[in-house]
Amino acid sequence: QVQLIQSGGGLAQAGGSLTVSCVAPGGAFRDYHVAWFRQAPGKIREFVGTISSIGILTQLVDSVKGRFTVALDNAKITATLQLNNRNQEDTAVYYCATGPVRFGIRDYEVYAYWGQGTKVTVSS
Repeated sequence: QVQLIQSGGGLAQAGGSLTVSCVAPGGAFRDYHVAWFRQAPGKIREFVGTISSIGILTQLVDSVKGRFTVALDNAKITATLQLNNRNQEDTAVYYCATGPVRFGIRDYEVYAYWGQGTKVTVSS
C-alpha cells in the first residue's frame, strides 16, 4: 500500500511564498510520477502540476506557470509544491497524488494514491 503524507500549507497573505510537501516513505516516487491537484470550495478538483519520477520533466497548468514550482528531492522521497506570488484564487485544498499513470495525465480519477490534503488559504 502506497502512503503519501502531506505537510505545510496554512494561512498566508497574498504575494508571499508557501510550500506544501508530500512524503512517500515507501519510495513510491522512485517508480511513479507525482501530480498535484487542488480543490477550491464548490469547485471540482483540478490539476496543478506534475513532476516525473526521475525529477527532470515538469508540467504546470497555465494559471500557475511562473508562480508555482514542483520539485522532487534526490532521494525520491519528498515532493514539494512551492506557491509563490499567491493570490486569493489559489485558496484551496491541495493534494499530491501518484500511481502507475503516464506522465502528464491531468485526470484526477486515474491516480490511485493520494495524500490527505493540505488547506491553503490566501488572504488579501
